[in-house]
Amino acid sequence: MRALYRYGQRAVFAASIASCWALSALAQTPAPAAGGAAPAAAAPAAAAAAAAPKLDSGDTAWMLTSVALVLMMTIPGLALFYGGMVRKMNVLATVMQSFMVTCLVTVLWTICTYSMAFTPGSPWVGGMSRFLLMGMTLDSVNDLAKTIPESVYMCFQLTFAIITPALICGAVADRMKFSALVWFIGLWAIVVYAPIAHWVWGSDGFLNSAGVLDYAGGTVVHINSGVAGLMCALMLGKRRGYGSEPMAPHNLVYSMIGASLLWVGWFGFNAGSAVTAGTNAGMAMAVTQIATATAALTWMFVEWALKGKPSVLGICSGAVAGLVAITPASGFVDPRGALAIGIAGGLGCYWGATGLKHAFGYDDSLDAFGVHGVGGTIGAILTGVFAVSAVGGDGHSGLIDGNPGQILTQLYGVGCTVVYDAIVSLILLKLIDLVIGLRVDSDAEREGLDLTLHGEVVP
Repeated sequence: MRALYRYGQRAVFAASIASCWALSALAQTPAPAAGGAAPAAAAPAAAAAAAAPKLDSGDTAWMLTSVALVLMMTIPGLALFYGGMVRKMNVLATVMQSFMVTCLVTVLWTICTYSMAFTPGSPWVGGMSRFLLMGMTLDSVNDLAKTIPESVYMCFQLTFAIITPALICGAVADRMKFSALVWFIGLWAIVVYAPIAHWVWGSDGFLNSAGVLDYAGGTVVHINSGVAGLMCALMLGKRRGYGSEPMAPHNLVYSMIGASLLWVGWFGFNAGSAVTAGTNAGMAMAVTQIATATAALTWMFVEWALKGKPSVLGICSGAVAGLVAITPASGFVDPRGALAIGIAGGLGCYWGATGLKHAFGYDDSLDAFGVHGVGGTIGAILTGVFAVSAVGGDGHSGLIDGNPGQILTQLYGVGCTVVYDAIVSLILLKLIDLVIGLRVDSDAEREGLDLTLHGEVVP
């Protein structure tokens, strides 16, 4: 614990030094020359004024709405979806995880991770020009969203940074120490999420420069969280009694409500990623609805055929699978592509949540990897197949639009994300395990985490 604490102190100190250096460099920018140089400077100044971004009230209103919609996806959406799927003795511990992640990631985003993800720096990580959100004013904008205030764009991207680690919690349900989870999520947000977000979405990120397409988070959010969840499941081991004791969800009504909130909130997730209230947002919303409904029906019919009965949990899981799979493609595909991605997402995630984890014997409690890791990978690759320039614009086309090389580009983005995330997540988990331990003891697991970790129970 002391080692981690000293590491955190050093990281904050280094970030502070970097921020001071950046500010001093700006302060040393030479002033315009006096006298005859003034008329020469007037033309560039006028051009700069003409090129200055103009804030749009319609875009701003839509993005404010999107912030609320995406935040709703985590609290209460994901909290209820996951909370309903665990046993009653662990429901409070599960919803607590989503609430804690929301608070912790917000503070870290304010301190450094927004700056690391969304300011220019290097191809690997952003700079520190927004450390502690310094320099963010009422009228400042981010170059990635020039028609809305930077404060709104910062909050919008914050909601993505919140839900990504919250999704990981589905893989660790019923057995991870709360203290270990707090440390893991905090460190992971800094050294995994922020760099990968910069790689894919940063103006100078190397995956962005390579042409990887990820409209709303197939790699950044879903593959990222799914792979980290798988690493957690492997490090923690199986739940006590897994495979030999019944572990049925305690309240599928909660899960149904949670899945419904996720579905509604996802329109802010995907359509909001247009960062405008325009035609791109409209098409992203349409393909999101189509793919989600298609995947839900696909999962339902497959389960019905194989098990004899369609389940509530199955159709809800299928809907989430469709939401995940369409996410990276939502700004690049038309409705026909959405139908194909919905079918593939429903089939692939059903296999990931049932056959895959049983074949390899790991315990991904609530299918964080089976749905988000597998679904995100399917969606990212199929973006390279179904992207069309008529939707995404020039340079955003895939196989069916005459650009088969985009599939290889998408595979490159998936591979980089998986390898980096898996390695760094394992290192963090091992370090935390050595210092404070990852898993609760068998008595605590038997009694339930609500009582043993939080001193509360559901009546």
